[in-house]
Order: sequence, then C-alpha cells, then structure tokens
Amino acid sequence: ARIGEIIRSTKETDVKVSINLDGSGICDCGTGIPFLDHMLDQLASHGLFDIHIKAKGDLHIDDHHTNEDVALALGTALLQALGDRKGIHRFGDFSAPLDEALVHVVLDLSGRPYLHHNLHIPTERVGTYDTQLVEHFFQSLVNTSGMTLHIHQLSGKNSHHIIEATFKAFARALRKATEYDERRKGSIPSSKGVLSRA
Repeated sequence: ARIGEIIRSTKETDVKVSINLDGSGICDCGTGIPFLDHMLDQLASHGLFDIHIKAKGDLHIDDHHTNEDVALALGTALLQALGDRKGIHRFGDFSAPLDEALVHVVLDLSGRPYLHHNLHIPTERVGTYDTQLVEHFFQSLVNTSGMTLHIHQLSGKNSHHIIEATFKAFARALRKATEYDERRKGSIPSSKGVLSRA
C-alpha cells in the first residue's frame, strides 16, 4: 500500500497525519477546526483516500498555525506515499459544481511546488473559519508535496459552496493523478526519467 505517515511537533502544534492513496474514502480527522475537518472529509471521500489526522494547536490564538501545520504535514505524508511515482498518471484535473459554484482544479505531481489560486470568496468567515486560510492551506500543502496546483473559480456566490467545490475538485484531480496508468507499465511519467521533490 502507498501510505505516508508523519508526526509534526512544534511549540504551536502537534500534528499526526497518515494517508493511504489506495484507500476507500475513510476520514478520521480531528483538527479542532470543524470546517477544516469537513473539508478533509471531502478530500478523503471524493479522492478515495484513507486519511487520519489528529491535531492539537494554539486555537486560543486563532486557527492559522493549526491550519498551516495540518497542510504541511499532509503534503509531507503525500510526498512519502507517492515514493518514486512510478506508473502513476501524474496529471489530474476536475471541475466540481456545488449549486451555483463551479471550481476547476488542475495539478501535476511534478516535484515542483507552485500554486495559482484565483478564488473569490465573498465573506471573511464560514462559521468560525477564516476564509483567507483556504489559500494558505493549499500553499502549505503544495510547498511540502512538491505539487504544481492551479485552482480556478468559474462561478460562485456562496462562500461555503466555493470552498467545498474546491476541495471536491482537488480530491478528484489528485485521485486521477495518483492512480496507476496501465499503459505506462510501471515507468516514471517523465521524459527525464525521474520525478523528485529536489
């Protein structure tokens, strides 16, 4: 099984993450941030990944450090689970609608971290969650996983719908990129013959 497991401990947070890329959509996530847990459930369910995340952070200050460190640890676990990336599709894209919202995600498991993000979230919060943290979550995940990620909002007025459509589209694009390409027969999907984070 392609599994990554990471423990990240700082003065601000303690985070434990495991991800199984060949799972069935199980999510056991407790970050202390209810809306983030809801989005992680979308990632597991629509990506068919098994994700287990336990985090304790300085939520008495705000959600920033926990949101960031969960994403950093998840990206590192993803990097570990991917290994040498032999035989995978590498590229993935998906457009996910949620009522009036439509978000398109394209990604490349290239080993090169880059985020393009053009979400226009109309409110500052969804529940207690600061919507600025959405971009920060994906930037942190990109930084440690070595992923190129483009997120494009095509429509949407409701903040919850826009964010949830983003996580669903990301989940399906990542699922596509991490799945095996039978025609590739175990070779590395690069003309260079290597895909690495370095």
